[in-house]
Amino acid sequence: MKIYLNGNLVPKEQATVSVFDHGLLYGDGVFEGIRFYSGRVFRLDDHIDRLYRSARAIALSIPLDRDAMSQAVLDTIRANGMSDGYVRLVVTRGEGSLGLSPKSCPTPTVFVIAAGITLYPEEMYRNGLKLVTCSTRRIAHGALSPMVKSLNYLNNIMAKIEAEQAGAGEGLMLNEQGYVAECTGDNVFIVRDGRLVTPPIAAGALAGVTRAVVFELARQLGIDIREEDITRYDIYTADECFLTGTAAEIIPVVELDSRPIDDGKPGPLTLRLTELFRELTRTTGTPIG
Repeated sequence: MKIYLNGNLVPKEQATVSVFDHGLLYGDGVFEGIRFYSGRVFRLDDHIDRLYRSARAIALSIPLDRDAMSQAVLDTIRANGMSDGYVRLVVTRGEGSLGLSPKSCPTPTVFVIAAGITLYPEEMYRNGLKLVTCSTRRIAHGALSPMVKSLNYLNNIMAKIEAEQAGAGEGLMLNEQGYVAECTGDNVFIVRDGRLVTPPIAAGALAGVTRAVVFELARQLGIDIREEDITRYDIYTADECFLTGTAAEIIPVVELDSRPIDDGKPGPLTLRLTELFRELTRTTGTPIG
């Protein structure tokens, strides 16, 4: 395996960062997860744009321009001879001295990993995912904007641990007001009376790339889609529910807190959107070359 690290493609064994890197010491950095299918990178420009917005939000200057960063992603995939897989693109504050101040970090660290990923077993895509509500709340906007895809994922990890200990496939996270924010790594959608509803960004949801694709597909189908605050009640009583994410793609949810959603099976609109999404990933994207 070859890893892109600060301008060079190096063997996995040589892809190391300093123990003084602030990304390791303090979770100070940003990242993107990107999928590629059949020799094409899906929504590469959208991911690169979000990476730079996240960096700007935390006052992190990326040492590459957008075109060079996109090329680094493509070069890494080609170097590993892959046509389908997952890219993890990371920019840290870089090596510095002990202490929180980023002033001691003159040069950010950039690395790109291209590998395979299996977030959920295939049977969950066929039969649906079971969720449990986590006691760990989503970090509020006033603490750290959920729009920033930062390296500090401890909030999500603690919720994921709760979900796993409860035997659920995913954990539902609420905000401090008790409204649904998102799951530990995915956006949440419900279907009610033929329309789609998803929590707004203000509720604590990440502006997911796959989330945005669902908005596009809904418009193509003539489906009304809205961003509204929702509660667990709305999920309990929904006609359908599904999650979206770059790694997860679109996956149906059939149960929350041991309560079946409708008949406890993946719904027709969820299945239709999944079909359209998979067709889109097969036919569009930036060629790897």
